[in-house]
Amino acid sequence: MEFSRFGDKFARYSAITQLMDDLNQGLQDPNAIMLGGGNPAHIPEMVEFFNQRVQEMAQSGELTQAMINYDGPQGQDRFLELLANLFKETYGWSISAKNIALTNGSQSAFFHLFNLLAGEFPNGIHKKILLPLSPEYIGYRDCGLKEDTFISYRPTLTLLDNQQFKYHVDFRRLIIDESIGAICASRPTNPTGNVLTDHEIEQLDEIARTHQIPLIIDNAYGIPFPDIIFTEITPFWNDNTILCMSLSKLGLPGLRCGIVIAKEEIITAMANINGVVNLAPGSVGPSIAASMIERNELLPLSQTVIKPFYRKKSEQAVALLRHAITDPRFHIHKPEGALFLWLWFDELPITTLELYERLKNRGILIVPGEYFFIGLEQDWAHQHQCIRMNYVQETEEMEKGIAIIAEEIQRAYQEA
Repeated sequence: MEFSRFGDKFARYSAITQLMDDLNQGLQDPNAIMLGGGNPAHIPEMVEFFNQRVQEMAQSGELTQAMINYDGPQGQDRFLELLANLFKETYGWSISAKNIALTNGSQSAFFHLFNLLAGEFPNGIHKKILLPLSPEYIGYRDCGLKEDTFISYRPTLTLLDNQQFKYHVDFRRLIIDESIGAICASRPTNPTGNVLTDHEIEQLDEIARTHQIPLIIDNAYGIPFPDIIFTEITPFWNDNTILCMSLSKLGLPGLRCGIVIAKEEIITAMANINGVVNLAPGSVGPSIAASMIERNELLPLSQTVIKPFYRKKSEQAVALLRHAITDPRFHIHKPEGALFLWLWFDELPITTLELYERLKNRGILIVPGEYFFIGLEQDWAHQHQCIRMNYVQETEEMEKGIAIIAEEIQRAYQEA
């Protein structure tokens, strides 16, 4: 069947589709060890909390109300008001409900934002989204209506103690001209767990303001919720910033609720797009989150349950990896947040696409690093030497999976 250009681009099999297929298939296979996808952990305290809250909402009729009525295209008014007040009271930000729009998940939010701010403009200019630090989130890769929606640059790479390393934005490389429609960076970064420093964010903000383009910050794992961040940073937002958040990493990925915080012009555009594409965002997630804000539960649970859980799991996974993989060419990006460890096997003689297939054949699902280097104009050996590993599985499963990764890495080096 012949499709339109839109169909040819978006109906084909993509990296993010493969990741989600692997996640779904792995969940159906009791023998698979899921070290790849981005499904958040089933934290027992959070699972019990949501069970109780949904039961309360069902008994009161609030859950039924959320299911049988549309919200407006901007999202549920009650949640928008409560969320704006939360940010005003917590950080002193000058925002109102008019500065917030909801979407059916962050992925749809970025699809809409990227195509609002990049692509073909009425004056004939083709604009792109600048990703100032590569690697970046795999889900951005196929969001643009055009193939060349993104441009990115290599980071600087600093070797640290304990076979760790850290990426930083290489501001000397960045080229900003009229072809750039917006700057976008995740903080913490998926896949690496890297957290841009306050100084890096301030520099990016200054560049964005100078060139009169927005700075998009993907805050899906950040503060104040779900607070899966292990280093001290200053929350950042102003009227030139588009801050994107989500309820997924609280433990509610199935409810698909993305949050966009921006100036009113952007929010109006997002609401209008929602009306065309979705009629309205879903209501159940906002209803649950609104009740959490009203009862002063959202931030305390993030700080005292979610953050400590992931910090401990991250530390356990790092210890297991160091024990299993002793080759000096192995490095781990400094874990500063998110759900992943970014593993670098310097001088790896096979690509991580091949490593992915070898591991998949043994029941281990990881994500090959090649997919995350979006918009680089020149090939870089480093991008074929890294993998993303989710660290949220049970310790016994982690040990089994890491042992097999260690075997395959040793085999690859020996075969060379």
